[in-house]
Amino acid sequence: MTLRALIADDERLLREQLQARLRESWPELDIVGLARNGLEAVQLAQALRPDVVFLDIRMPGQTGIEAAREIVDMDGWHGEVVFVTAYDEYAVTAFEQGAVDYLLKPVERARLDLTVSRLKPRLQARQLAGHAGQLTQSSMDRSDALIDTLHQLQRQLQAQQSIGSAAAPKLKWLQCSSGNTLKLVAVDDVLFFRSDEKYTRLQLDGGQALIRTPIRELATQLDQQRFWQIHRSTIVNLSAIASVQRDESGRQRVLLKNHREALEVSRSYGGLFRHQ
Repeated sequence: MTLRALIADDERLLREQLQARLRESWPELDIVGLARNGLEAVQLAQALRPDVVFLDIRMPGQTGIEAAREIVDMDGWHGEVVFVTAYDEYAVTAFEQGAVDYLLKPVERARLDLTVSRLKPRLQARQLAGHAGQLTQSSMDRSDALIDTLHQLQRQLQAQQSIGSAAAPKLKWLQCSSGNTLKLVAVDDVLFFRSDEKYTRLQLDGGQALIRTPIRELATQLDQQRFWQIHRSTIVNLSAIASVQRDESGRQRVLLKNHREALEVSRSYGGLFRHQ
């Protein structure tokens, strides 16, 4: 079975350069899609189900790390991720763990050959396991390591983005709507935030309210010591958590102290509670 790849980079020339280099280093690889940003990368990955994705880390709209987290969380996906970056600060501990590989721009043939030599046996092993109807323990261990690595890289990226703005005040109050009423809500009173089409829904102890701020933007305004994103569409108030449960498939759910709804923890955020 032919292996399939997706390339995502916001610079057309760099997408085409990597595509050309891959054709030289890995001619049997079928490059099925070229994405211009992280959002497009996720959409193409869902539609095309590539075996390996090459993601630029810094892209507008959605970073390569954020895109990778969504791709890794797709049901039944057990492929490989390679980050492509012009910033060598990412080529550190997280990559050395071996869960993901990286390429520095401009991509050099010798370094790409090394990456290909690492990817081929891992992908072939996953294909064989897939044909047999089961994943090997080593494949599952690599999936867990990949999730942990993405979590570390996301933290690293957020820390770098916050340089120079560490003293910026965190959000304390929200002006939101409940029916035809506008009201002011203390952030600490929100049990969790959930994306709701064009709005973000606030779950309060005594009801719900809506704000127009997208959840991705909201995540940067909240105190990350008090609010954790556990799914691409959900942010939870840590003080509202009663417990975290894991089912037989390994999926985690957050149970709240004063609310019946259980919140799903997506696979890419599972490392948050791994040692809890």
